[in-house]
Amino acid sequence: QLDPFYASIILFAGRAWDAVTDPMVGFFISKTSWTRFGRLMPWIIFSTPFAVISYFLIWFVPDISRGQVMWYLVFYCIFQTLVTCFHVPYSALTMFISREQSERDSATAYRMTVEVLGTVLGTAIQGQIVGKVVTPCIESPFFIGKTNSSVAMEELNMTHDTGSLTDTRNAYMIAAGVIGGLYILCAVILSVGVREKRESSELQSDEPVSFFRGLKLVMNHGAYIKLIAGFLFTSLAFMLLEGNFALFCTYTLGFRNEFQNILLAIMLSATLTIPLWQWFLTRFGKKTAVYVGISSAIPFLIMVAVLDSNLIVTYIVAVAAGISVAAAFLLPWSMLPDVIDDFKLQHPDSRGHEAIFFSFYVFFTKFTSGVSLGISTLSLDFAGYQTRGCSQPGAVNFTLKMLVSAVPVGLILLGLLLFKLYPIDEEKRRKNKKALQDLR
Repeated sequence: QLDPFYASIILFAGRAWDAVTDPMVGFFISKTSWTRFGRLMPWIIFSTPFAVISYFLIWFVPDISRGQVMWYLVFYCIFQTLVTCFHVPYSALTMFISREQSERDSATAYRMTVEVLGTVLGTAIQGQIVGKVVTPCIESPFFIGKTNSSVAMEELNMTHDTGSLTDTRNAYMIAAGVIGGLYILCAVILSVGVREKRESSELQSDEPVSFFRGLKLVMNHGAYIKLIAGFLFTSLAFMLLEGNFALFCTYTLGFRNEFQNILLAIMLSATLTIPLWQWFLTRFGKKTAVYVGISSAIPFLIMVAVLDSNLIVTYIVAVAAGISVAAAFLLPWSMLPDVIDDFKLQHPDSRGHEAIFFSFYVFFTKFTSGVSLGISTLSLDFAGYQTRGCSQPGAVNFTLKMLVSAVPVGLILLGLLLFKLYPIDEEKRRKNKKALQDLR
């Protein structure tokens, strides 16, 4: 029951904190000594239980009249920090399990398939558990058309069904417990089943240079900056789509009881088509796969905003969006190891920077998620979004159309334009692979 403005403040502040923690964790990982478990795995093992506890507390509603904003801000920032301690070394493992580009590409494809499958599971678990609780919408014509004001929100909140709200809170905590259990299970499987190979990432060279000199070298590497720039805008496009599609289905299209199934259609489609994109990139190259895969969503995004409400068309758009989401998930992560190999060739005496590359990449992933949530929350707040309303003002419906259609299309086009500048094509990859073999 927080005001949308405060929700957006929490999201922005949490992502700003991420801007500090991602490179900081990358720095500490680069300084971590090798242990019998490896250099990355101890970070994953020790962060997991604390991450699960903080995740549970994000969904807990404290019995305090004041200070809720600070509660969620603190635990949201703690959770983001602990996820960074998991995600940065987890992502960097790709560079520590093999030297071969083809094996790294294959590992990335498996990783992203299961990652999207995990998102499907999370969507299904949370959606089904919380969806069991029927929270009635509020018919409030007096407020419709009124821009957001604290007085209107307070009067609207007074009409809430307290019993239903309590059931909803309990449902969210049950879902958080189940997902936390899955988090622990997956961390155990990872720590038991994967072994780091120290020699996989290292060339025969001198001792590693300092972190800050390494950071300067990494951030001056042109291929990395161009990949991040294209990745930033395409990720933001799809996160805006995913983040607002439920509200768009509920209010603009009128499919209040279908949005959970539509979101599942998006994520299942993404899961099933990642192997297709893995085959496509090995056959036609990664840059071609980026153009074809990500741009394929554009006509369907335009269609869903232009055509009248139609459930069949909506499911078609959901499946098409899932196909593009798969490309957007897989391809940038598949291209990052190529950038690191290119960097090693240009700086053969500078090593141990994998964590820096991956920490900033992870940061931009989470940063775009936070930006999309912040943009969405503030836009809907300014448009006059009514919490739990049975219907919304015309300005909200228009805003939702922009957030799931026009804005993502513009961001996709901008991202693809930036990917055009990315210099590592298939010929360059082959040359780098041979040069690295000779160097080793």
